[in-house]
Amino acid sequence: MIPLKDSVRPRKYPYVNITLIFLNIAIFIYQLSLDEAALIEYFYQYGVIPQNFLTLQGNTLLPFLTSIFLHGGWFHLLGNMLYLWVFGDNVEDRIGHGGYLLFYLAAGAAGSLSHIAANPQSAIPTIGASGAIAGILGAYFIFFPRAKVLTLIPIGIFITTAHLPAYLFLVLWFLLQVFNAFLSGVSTATETVAWWAHIGGFVLGFAVGIFTLICRRLFG
Repeated sequence: MIPLKDSVRPRKYPYVNITLIFLNIAIFIYQLSLDEAALIEYFYQYGVIPQNFLTLQGNTLLPFLTSIFLHGGWFHLLGNMLYLWVFGDNVEDRIGHGGYLLFYLAAGAAGSLSHIAANPQSAIPTIGASGAIAGILGAYFIFFPRAKVLTLIPIGIFITTAHLPAYLFLVLWFLLQVFNAFLSGVSTATETVAWWAHIGGFVLGFAVGIFTLICRRLFG
């Protein structure tokens, strides 16, 4: 399923969300200027490597920030930016510009920690904004469950579109991540997709969404 747009329009311009999209694209364009050897070294320097984190080798904290702005290819980048474009503006509108930026970074870190916990022996650098974006999806599930998401749905060789309730789209998305995580194995050092990062980010976003609603009901 590919989201195309949602039915909720933000009240305020999503400055942070737009900036994040442009920043991710700009960094990816820089990556394209690197030769293969330099790009691999770049990923190992700025990606999250579970084995290094647990053995305290090298810089173990900076990659939690830098890794979420790196991508492995055009499909990886454009898929993440599409989700960020569709869902991020409304979450930013709900929690504010500054809070949204902190939330985005925290969700990315939570995703990285979940990946480390599931793959502690992996020496492969983990990159991508997926954990942070999964956090946005978790928060969106709480804030806008009744929104409609125009969704591109491939069925065999045919492609159709449907307006799905946001809660249904996101439940199906989350179940797919869980299915793939267990299918690939919990401790696979050679796994190339950080499914547990998606799960960890989503869970954090879900929790932040609930916490935000409770605070607003208690304190206005």
